[in-house]
Amino acid sequence: MKKYTIKINKDWCKGCELCVAFCPRNVLEIGKDRKAEPAREEDCTGCLICELKCPDFAITVSPKA
Repeated sequence: MKKYTIKINKDWCKGCELCVAFCPRNVLEIGKDRKAEPAREEDCTGCLICELKCPDFAITVSPKA
């Protein structure tokens, strides 16, 4: 299975939880700072739903080298 890296721009993330709600593999969760964070990055399938649903363009998903 291909592996992916999830980057969250904490300055842009407002903690709306849309990415958490839409992720089919429950990869993301809201951290103590009330911002999204990749809690289970190894489960990411690269579907890009989180990236596409983020209203603040704070998430970037890319294949690992």
